[in-house]
Amino acid sequence: MTQPTLVRGEHLSVALSLAAAGVPVMPLRAGKVPFGNCPTCADNRCGGRPNMKTPGPCTCLRPCHGWAAATTDPHTLDSPEWAGVWRQAAAVAYHPGGAGVTVVDLDSADAITWAREHLPATRTVPTTRGEHWIYRGVMSSSNGVRHGVDIKSAMQYARWLGPGTGSPLTPLPDAVRALLVRGPAPARQRPVGAPMRAIGGGVCPHRSPVFLEGGIAMAEQRITAASSAVHATVFAAFLAVLSTHGRCGCLTDAHVQRLFAAAGAKGESARHCTEAWANAVHRLGMNA
Repeated sequence: MTQPTLVRGEHLSVALSLAAAGVPVMPLRAGKVPFGNCPTCADNRCGGRPNMKTPGPCTCLRPCHGWAAATTDPHTLDSPEWAGVWRQAAAVAYHPGGAGVTVVDLDSADAITWAREHLPATRTVPTTRGEHWIYRGVMSSSNGVRHGVDIKSAMQYARWLGPGTGSPLTPLPDAVRALLVRGPAPARQRPVGAPMRAIGGGVCPHRSPVFLEGGIAMAEQRITAASSAVHATVFAAFLAVLSTHGRCGCLTDAHVQRLFAAAGAKGESARHCTEAWANAVHRLGMNA
């Protein structure tokens, strides 16, 4: 069983009902991805927060910046600026972290079997390919924490598929928090005390953390702003990060997870992210 198909006008009605209950909501376009940033917000020209750690402070009246556009303000949701977007919307999404919950997205029958064996029962929602298990509490989001399992909470969105059935919301268990230690695409850190030298003998440009932070933020924004050719954009962003920051050991798991999260927010699967990262590494000859 999946969410019944809604006519366009009903998406706004669902969104307003959820917002009234304190659930931050946003529209999704076809493909279960957010609407792209408007020209004013493209490339972060609006001054919005490039890392999207919290919604805003972009003053754009349209639903820009992916998950950060989610809101409980009925005036914003029903504003003239959002009207055209709702007419094009294919689904309603919500920000789990903003609603105080964590969604364990189980994308296959095997993942569901694993969850039933290892996680406490909680409210469940059927999806197209599996189930969402919803826990009370907020944590970091991460795709591909194990095969067929994604975590959607802070800085992420999930499609609204109904209130679910079964047990009341269970407090977020340690077993779910522990899944993050298996985050995607681990990256080697520079050993403590190692000289900050890049290949070729030049001084590593990351002696100032601002340079590395700026590169990651720019890649996140590039992915988030993509309104088409998302696969190609993700690969190009990964390639750019690796070509500039990948040879001196400064990239950490946290940096890679941020890039994967940005791609996941645009609808990219954990498998595609992993493949795109590996292809970028191969293109640059860094896996020798």
